[in-house]
Amino acid sequence: MAMSMSVSMSVSMSTCICSRKMVGSEKGLLESCKTLRHVKQVHAQILRSKVDQSNSLLLKLLLCCCTLPSSSSSSSSSSYSALHYALSLFTHIPNPDTRFSNQLFRQFSRGPSPESTLRLYRLLRRNGTLLDRFSFPPLLKAVSKLSALNMGLEVHGLASKLGFHDDPFIETALIAMYAACGRIMDARLVFDKMSQRDVVAWNIMIDGYSQGGHYDHVLRLYEEMKDSGMEPDSIILCTVLSACGHAGNLSYGKAIHEFIKDNGFRVDSHLQTALVNMYANCGAMYLAREVYDKLPSKHLVVSTAMLSGYAKIGLVEDARFIFDQIVDKDLVCWSAMISGYAESDQPQEALQLFNEMQRQRIVPDQITMLSVISACAHVGALVKARWIHSYADKNGFGRALPINNALIDMYAKCGNLARAREVFENMPRKNVISWSSMINAFAIHGDADSAIALFHRMKVQNIEPNGVTFIGVLYACSHAGLVDEGQKFFSSMINEHDISPQREHYGCMVDLYCRAKLLRKALELIETMPFPPNVIIWGSLMSACQNHGEVELGEFAAKRLLELEPDHDGALVVLSNIYAKEKRWDDVGLVRKLMRQKGISKEKACSRIEVNKEVHVFMMADRYHEQSDEIYKKLDAVVSQLKLVGYTPSTSGILVDLEEEEKKEVVLWHSEKLALCYGLISERKESSCIRIVKNLRICEDCHSFMKLVSTVYRIEIVMRDRTRFHHFKDGVCSCRDYW
Repeated sequence: MAMSMSVSMSVSMSTCICSRKMVGSEKGLLESCKTLRHVKQVHAQILRSKVDQSNSLLLKLLLCCCTLPSSSSSSSSSSYSALHYALSLFTHIPNPDTRFSNQLFRQFSRGPSPESTLRLYRLLRRNGTLLDRFSFPPLLKAVSKLSALNMGLEVHGLASKLGFHDDPFIETALIAMYAACGRIMDARLVFDKMSQRDVVAWNIMIDGYSQGGHYDHVLRLYEEMKDSGMEPDSIILCTVLSACGHAGNLSYGKAIHEFIKDNGFRVDSHLQTALVNMYANCGAMYLAREVYDKLPSKHLVVSTAMLSGYAKIGLVEDARFIFDQIVDKDLVCWSAMISGYAESDQPQEALQLFNEMQRQRIVPDQITMLSVISACAHVGALVKARWIHSYADKNGFGRALPINNALIDMYAKCGNLARAREVFENMPRKNVISWSSMINAFAIHGDADSAIALFHRMKVQNIEPNGVTFIGVLYACSHAGLVDEGQKFFSSMINEHDISPQREHYGCMVDLYCRAKLLRKALELIETMPFPPNVIIWGSLMSACQNHGEVELGEFAAKRLLELEPDHDGALVVLSNIYAKEKRWDDVGLVRKLMRQKGISKEKACSRIEVNKEVHVFMMADRYHEQSDEIYKKLDAVVSQLKLVGYTPSTSGILVDLEEEEKKEVVLWHSEKLALCYGLISERKESSCIRIVKNLRICEDCHSFMKLVSTVYRIEIVMRDRTRFHHFKDGVCSCRDYW
């Protein structure tokens, strides 16, 4: 009650004050208005008083309205924002002067609600109010902000009808409008017809090409600009440098840098950042570092550009050094470093940095969350995945389409296919990426039937598949041995959907044939491809030959791969293994000697397991874990139990010249077995499954070992290796021993 009286007295006093001020100076009164409620009170006083209610006074009232934020009204009964109220006032002005409406156009187009500009335009058109040449630039600016092409075409037509087609300000605004609406050719037509082009027109046209990804056109238009005698400003130079970086045109970027130095341009923070970004995007970090080191002060934006450049080429330690030097880090800086870790195969570091970001109370955006989700997917930590999903929901990201698409992939790669499907089915909106992500989720889990069924459901719902969709379907067929189905999908992609197969699609088909032991057919496909095979395609054939004992063809594939990438560790290891299977120890020695000379080593196998919200990493035969004694004791006990049901360690995958007993010891110390035993000795629910992530392909012995453990210990084991998931339960694997 006391509060209500206080508010009433405040309003009454405000009204009295307004009344006294109105008599003295309506201008001062309007300037004192801070909220929409105050504006309405002043408007009420104008209506009640005999003050001159001329268009000039109403214009001041309207402009006062426009300078207020739309949320300024404190009255819950009012349904109008400040801009809506201004429009309402405008409708009561008889025969408004064109200069009057133009001021409103300018004010609306600069504000946060450009659609108000279009409402005013429609109102004027309905009332038959004339527009002049000054009406069109702000109107087209609002159209550009909204990318409202149809409205832009109408406004362009009206400007031409009124004879303003050659006004340089309108032409410049039209160029910006067409570029913003993705109609770059129409923008260029307007640009080419201009009789006079100032630096602003050149800037907008060059920026339009850059925003549309037409980087070669940016460089050509810049050359035309120089030939015309027009001098570029620093804004244009920043745009051209950006285009050089995106196009990877280092030589042109260097030329622009020389031009800047030769012509005495003041290198402000924008140009500094553009130069660093250009060199970084071209992979020339030593040149980016030269620019960076010469800067008298390292401002936040240029430092972020520098660390992003290092992160993109995998030099995350250098990126982290720059990151640690930045005192006041903003969200972009944190996101760039997290993304650098996520994309450089250091997902644990990405998640740790995100935790630190949380402690610093930095609120993430969608870009940050996508990097964090990607990192979690790479680690395969399901508990962490659930927390991240919950965090995304609580912080307003839950309905964002890119986030949901990433969550599907995250849950799939963390081994929870059911949760991935739940996210997919509950999505309020799906695009082709959503469908493709779910199809790929089924594929990597070996559920080819569900992947194919979802593909057909997608077509029924008139979602047109793209090249990525077909990669998922072909991958599913490959890992399930569905050769005929895979061939049909490959044909339908070309004949029904008019999608030209890329290397990735041919790679899937080669893998399909290789896994089905149709190695000659795989080679025929490679030889008839419309482009040269890459490392991945030769690698598929090479690995298949090793698995199926095709020595001659495997040696041929390995040598083709090494021609493309002489230091490819996988090819040299497989070549060594092929020779070892044939007991060609001299050839094995030559390959290993070559690897030593080049400093090439085989990628070390490691396995990860998440226990009590912490990820534990195991290498082969390592004893670094604090519970290693217990782990090896459990391993001995498990092996003893399995031997009672017929387990004998298989040494066929140990391709080194060792005694048989030594080989048996080596195979028992594989990283996934150690991770499994740690899972067995850890506290867990009786019915819960053990989830393991391995960086390499699971070997035959470990595959048999996991099947037996699942039945002897009555647990489910979900294991992700380099290419797919294996679900072990009741002595059976979901891959049906086809992997």
